[in-house]
Amino acid sequence: MDQYFDLTSDPRSGVAELVLNQPQRLNTIAPAFFTGLRDAVRELDDAGTTRVLVIRSTGKHFCAGMALEVFDDLAQLDASDARSRLAFQRNLRRLMDCFDALEQARFPVLCAVQGGCIGGGLDLALACDIRVCSADAFFTVQEIHIGLAADVGSLQRLPKVVPQGIARQMAYTGERLDAPRALATGLVNAVLPDAQALQVHATQLARQIAEKNPLAIAGSKLALNYARDHGTDESLQQMALLQSAIFDLGDIQRAIAAWKDKRAGQFDALAATPPP
Repeated sequence: MDQYFDLTSDPRSGVAELVLNQPQRLNTIAPAFFTGLRDAVRELDDAGTTRVLVIRSTGKHFCAGMALEVFDDLAQLDASDARSRLAFQRNLRRLMDCFDALEQARFPVLCAVQGGCIGGGLDLALACDIRVCSADAFFTVQEIHIGLAADVGSLQRLPKVVPQGIARQMAYTGERLDAPRALATGLVNAVLPDAQALQVHATQLARQIAEKNPLAIAGSKLALNYARDHGTDESLQQMALLQSAIFDLGDIQRAIAAWKDKRAGQFDALAATPPP
């Protein structure tokens, strides 16, 4: 158990759950959260047995962003000379890398949001493959309210999920995007009545994905991530190379048989990848 979250994994289904566990603190986060999340996700990915990761939380809000006490000692954030600025850049890139781990994982990551998804919470949600939320959810780029430009991924990922105008208005004003509007703009895939219904929906969706061939799922995620950041011609060339690497006739035959029989297919886990 981490200071900020609990992590469980069901080896039968391949579904893992990472649950933010500080509701009394509105699930606010600090630098240690980032590295803990990164290490947990990479450990799951290296093992090869996780097919889907669900990230959800407890309490009133999904995540209220960075804990304000992180900013209490501003001397630690000093960037008044060249050396300190270089160190600042290096440390910030390390924080960004922690959420990058969600995109780099071979399995999809599903984020279930109830209540506020604020600041760093939005950075976290945007690094996931799919987002669903409860009716009381709202999303906000909180950093602008404390004199900062959001700097751990929201400004880079949000415009690739919602229209540019919506992303810019959120970034410039810090206004809240409520659940109905989040659904209308494509930020979330579904809005559920409450947190309990949200958890049920997220689990069902995760299991639906986990039943598919994990090799094909991993390939699909690689292709989608690449296409998001590259042109069509480049993406098609990458797809040709990728498909030639992951094409498995035995998996295809098993998938077709399962589909015809209207049952879940039986597929081998991905190969473990020992950390360097």
